[in-house]
Amino acid sequence: MKLVKFNIIAFILFNCWVGVAQQLPQFTQYMYNTISINPAYAGSRETLSVVGLHRSQWVGLEGGPTTQTLSIHTPLRNEKIGLGVSFINDELGYQNFSYLYGDFSYTINTGENTKLAFGLKAGFTSFSLDGDFQASQANDPVIFGFENRWKPNIGTGIYWHSNKWYVGLSAPRILNTDYNGEEEFEALERISYYFTGGYVFDLSEATKFKPAVLLKGTNGAPLSFDITANFLFHEKFWVGGSYRINERAAALGGIADFQVSKQLRIGYAYEYPLSDLRPYTSGTHEVLLMFEVFKSKRIKSPRYF
Repeated sequence: MKLVKFNIIAFILFNCWVGVAQQLPQFTQYMYNTISINPAYAGSRETLSVVGLHRSQWVGLEGGPTTQTLSIHTPLRNEKIGLGVSFINDELGYQNFSYLYGDFSYTINTGENTKLAFGLKAGFTSFSLDGDFQASQANDPVIFGFENRWKPNIGTGIYWHSNKWYVGLSAPRILNTDYNGEEEFEALERISYYFTGGYVFDLSEATKFKPAVLLKGTNGAPLSFDITANFLFHEKFWVGGSYRINERAAALGGIADFQVSKQLRIGYAYEYPLSDLRPYTSGTHEVLLMFEVFKSKRIKSPRYF
């Protein structure tokens, strides 16, 4: 365990001071948290939607990432414009990134049952180092007394969908932001590109099947590919699995969601690494809460994504 802890710390320091690309956190339940990566998703659920998520990654391994997100988005009265705001807090060892961004989308009809939305995202990213860690490095003038850095950034995306399928393409941060200031190290936020897609198949009156994919590419980092497959029973209970792979690691997961009421949905995901970390962690846990305020005249079809 001490050796693994040392390797994790070394990895964190390497990220902070050598300049490996800082990426947005990735989620097992990405298909229900789309607003965090694609501003064009804002308002697409046709109602006020509030989503909160907590992710504890590599539980049992000291310094493992923990992430919290909160997003709110809604269409306006004319239904073509959507607005949203999202917050992400991401901690990895001694470093912390916080993201506070607003979202705007404009939707046009591309057919009787299809819509194409264009989105813009703008806000700020904060980078900081843990205070206790700084205190332990009092003899290092670069680390000790390091102040939080807030830098602006922008993003964009498109989202094409019907009530049965969707595809999206986005770049939520398009500026190569450097948080090092005048110091002797680099903390970089690199451009990431996301492609998402999914389809809902009717297997019977009571059962639906929804596969979904996410492809992520970041400058200076390996290509990452996620695939999930979920079954929906009686419009109440989702259950399925997920698989993520890139050139460095892979992970296998399970997902379960329950529609408690028309307004409230609860989701849980478990992910197990298929890498050298397996002996040292019990896996990754993710909890999602979704609350929506429905207006019957606005909702024209069931929302499966």
